This record gives sequence, C-alpha cells and structure tokens, in this order.
Amino acid sequence: MIVRVQRLGIFALMFVLALTISACELEYTPIDGGSSSGNGDSSPAPAADETGIVVDVIDGDTIDVEINGIVYRVRYVGVNTPERDEACYSEARDANVRLVQGQTVSLVRDQSNTDRYDRLLRYVYVGNTFVNAELVRNGYAEAVLYRPDDAQFDYFVSLEREATNAGRGCHPTGIFNDGNTER
Repeated sequence: MIVRVQRLGIFALMFVLALTISACELEYTPIDGGSSSGNGDSSPAPAADETGIVVDVIDGDTIDVEINGIVYRVRYVGVNTPERDEACYSEARDANVRLVQGQTVSLVRDQSNTDRYDRLLRYVYVGNTFVNAELVRNGYAEAVLYRPDDAQFDYFVSLEREATNAGRGCHPTGIFNDGNTER
C-alpha cells in the first residue's frame, strides 16, 4: 500500500511539473536587446512548420536551408531587400548573414507554400528572433504585401515606419522609396 501511494505521489509531482513547464512562455528578444515593436511588446515564436540549418545566404531575403538532408531555397515572407545591382545590397545581405548564417532556423508558413520560383515562402526565426522583422526594424528590408501571405504585413509596416523615421539601414539611400507596398 505504501509503495502504491509513493508511486501516485511521484506521478502527481511529475504531472504538476509538466503543467508548470508547459505554462511558461518564451519572449522574443531582438539581437540588439530592443523590443519586437519598439514599444516594449514581446511575443514568443510560433510553432515551426520545419526546422533546418542555414547553409547559404543568397541575399537579404533569401537563404538555403538544409532540412532532413535536403537543401531548400527559402524566401522570406512579407519583406523585400535590395537586389544585387541596387544600392545597399551588400549591407542587407551582410545583415542577413549576421542573423542566420550557420544557425538552426524555424520556418513558419503563412498561406502559400512556394513562390513561382519554387522557393519555400516562410517567416524565419533563430530562437525567438523573428528574422523577417529584424531586417525591417533595422532598415535592411521593406514591408511588402505578397497576397495572400499577409499575417505580418501590418506589423512589418509599423517597423518600417520606425526605421524610416530613424534613418536606419538602407533608408537613407532612398532604395525603398518606390511608393509600392504590394507586389
């Protein structure tokens, strides 16, 4: 009888411990220690659809990720960075390298799985750092609406507004001043 009560006590303790751990939240902490939106808000990274290791950074908004032994090209959802022949290309690519090169990334899908070039379309996280958002917040990417993938568009627009007003990253070059937020 005593053994049975002790076992029951251990199981009850394990159950309470599991509930306590599952109730914990992870905070999103940008790489420079600031908040996700600049106003003190924070949020945990959502559950990943896939995880993998970044094996190459193509440019400011495209990476190659190895997932289960296969390399996939991944295009960041909701953002756009300068192209190879444009001002601030190297700076945007270098910012992306600093965030993701060699890192394990969590990939989160919006609506679309791939684009017309067969690249996976994803929100990208390194731990709780929301890479797409960090690039916009630091001025290396602009918010762009690629329908139907719009879950983070308003958030990215607010981050871009802050980056523009602060003159961060590529904004002083005028590269993002085409007046077009939808592609």
